[in-house]
Amino acid sequence: MAPSPRTYSRAELRQRCAQGSCLVLRGRRLYDVTGFVPLHPGGQQLLRQLAGSDVSAALDGPPHRHSDNARRWLEQYYVGELRAEPGPQSLLERERPVDTINQTTNHWMDPRCKTVDPDKDLVDWHRPLLWQVGHLGEKYDEWVHQPVDRPIRLFHSDIIESFSKTAWYIVIVVWMPVVLYVSWLCYTSLGQGNTRLFSSLTSEYSIPVHKYCFPFLFILGMGLWSLVEYVIHRFVFHMNPPASNYYLITLHFLLHGQHHKSPFDRSRLVFPPLPASLVIGFLYCCLLLILPWAVGLSLFAGGLFGYVAYDMTHYYLHYGSPKKGSYLYGLKTYHVKHHFEHQKLGFGITTKFWDRPFQTLIPEETFEKED
Repeated sequence: MAPSPRTYSRAELRQRCAQGSCLVLRGRRLYDVTGFVPLHPGGQQLLRQLAGSDVSAALDGPPHRHSDNARRWLEQYYVGELRAEPGPQSLLERERPVDTINQTTNHWMDPRCKTVDPDKDLVDWHRPLLWQVGHLGEKYDEWVHQPVDRPIRLFHSDIIESFSKTAWYIVIVVWMPVVLYVSWLCYTSLGQGNTRLFSSLTSEYSIPVHKYCFPFLFILGMGLWSLVEYVIHRFVFHMNPPASNYYLITLHFLLHGQHHKSPFDRSRLVFPPLPASLVIGFLYCCLLLILPWAVGLSLFAGGLFGYVAYDMTHYYLHYGSPKKGSYLYGLKTYHVKHHFEHQKLGFGITTKFWDRPFQTLIPEETFEKED
């Protein structure tokens, strides 16, 4: 028989709020979301409105629409019940059926998003997950889109496991020196004045490329990366592996499924340098194969900088608190919709640009109107 949940008085809640806790009440069910405040889709500003020293404000809070999946996610932070006390009740303290809370749920929500109890899951969370997920078969797609708030272990070996994790600043430390060196190399090479486009086809109509073209080529490389980012995210990271193929399911989980299963595992939000170098090396070879050395390398420098911006933006969209109404605030809201409601839409990270022509833009009506 399960133990009875702990009950809290309003005085206890006032004390916890005064100490900096962020509490949310649904009916009489109490949730402590203090640890989730930095991760909330609306940033810290929104949840901090619920965590003032006045417990009435903490319990009622401003109206804010959430999806079913977000409400189910809340269950991970359940701590007990509000004790019944004489006196006026707050708005959310009044008894009402749970189903009525979900009446405003966005009808565009992906039906695959369901709650999950990690302790009664299809996999054993006490063992590395990578070699288990392939056995889920047809259940994998549904399982991987049921997010949990807990770290993931992939490998048995501590050494290999350490290489699968990366702190955000490693991306800057490893790749920005390469961007700076390659940029300098390109600029000095173009400055020699002997780089020409189409020279292999015709010397009469070849086009000279001066050093002043470098900024344009660099920006063009950034734009090229944004397209590559979209293609990889949509067609590789979100491929639908056959239920009968153990190895493709395992590969999908290694590449991106792990991120959708545990979207707030901060050690897995940016690419480790080793797998990133494979993609970067492939793009480097392609550009230098079809373009003059200095031109291809200039595009590569811009593309590599675009990759660094992509990884840093992705990390910030999960852990940053952008100002409401800012460009990054819009991107954060958009990306959270991709994680929790529309896994088959919204593939852009640094920009929504490519989602428009390829018709994968998340519908505007799914977003709450700003006041």
